[in-house]
Amino acid sequence: MTTPPPAIEARQVRKAYGDKVVLDGIDLQVPAGTIFSLLGPNGAGKTTMVNILATLIEADGGDVRVAGHDVSTKADAVRAAISVTGQFAAVDNLLTGEENLLMMADLYHLGRRAGRRLVAELLEKFDLVTAGKQQALNYSGGMRRRLDLAMTLVGGPRIIFLDEPTTGLDPRSRHAMWDIVRDLVADGVTVFLTTQYLEEADQLADRIAVLDGGRLVAEGSADELKRRIPGSHIRLEFMDAEGLESAARILDAASRDEKTLGLRVPTDGSVHSLRNLLDQLDEALLEPAKLTVHTPDLDDVFLALTDRTRMPKEPTR
Repeated sequence: MTTPPPAIEARQVRKAYGDKVVLDGIDLQVPAGTIFSLLGPNGAGKTTMVNILATLIEADGGDVRVAGHDVSTKADAVRAAISVTGQFAAVDNLLTGEENLLMMADLYHLGRRAGRRLVAELLEKFDLVTAGKQQALNYSGGMRRRLDLAMTLVGGPRIIFLDEPTTGLDPRSRHAMWDIVRDLVADGVTVFLTTQYLEEADQLADRIAVLDGGRLVAEGSADELKRRIPGSHIRLEFMDAEGLESAARILDAASRDEKTLGLRVPTDGSVHSLRNLLDQLDEALLEPAKLTVHTPDLDDVFLALTDRTRMPKEPTR
């Protein structure tokens, strides 16, 4: 069985503005029908990378193919296959939701009957049937983002670049948008996601790349990235100092917190290590008042991989 070509492939991409190197030899490969998330602090080069992939600017060097086309020689073919949705919805406030979608259908020359059929399908898909008759001016933030994404689908893109898709949304609207993104990928669309919400990348992305200072510092699934960061531990809290003292004697590697009557026990995060700890406590007839398991999350990964504390400090004046 032939493996389909990647939706996005970039090799040794470089970009500089004057003396400032923004991208320094970036390699990316995004399989079709997946969600890929690019993370990084402000100024890391994320927007520049997306702009290159979307043919909005040219790289200084390297090879980039999107939807099977070279972005430098087949830019029109790339643009026909992609859609770019920014963090600010490109919606005409004076038009209704339905009119916004019909306008997009006209721009794509879909024809009156085909356009109206597609618009009806999109209003249904994005739960905007009732709101479709209202001016977009009256839409909530979540409704505007759903309409904006629906508008990008009118042209039938195979690859969608989503920049901060849930910025400013409440938790319910954010989860609704996540469900929509998952449905798009289930239909075969590839999503390239940039976000400041690390939970969003954790929930959605099949693979995550972390960009820092123009370089790719890590790439993998969320679980793979989390395993790279030490810090998994089990926290035990006891009812009294006697229980704390007894547990500390049998758990040599634990660190104590006298104030909270707690112990922090290093672990590899496995079920085996938790079971072994509970067996030790049972044998000593000790029962903690509270037990919690802590594992690194993407926040920990992000902070560890983009740690600037070792950078030279500016001289004080």
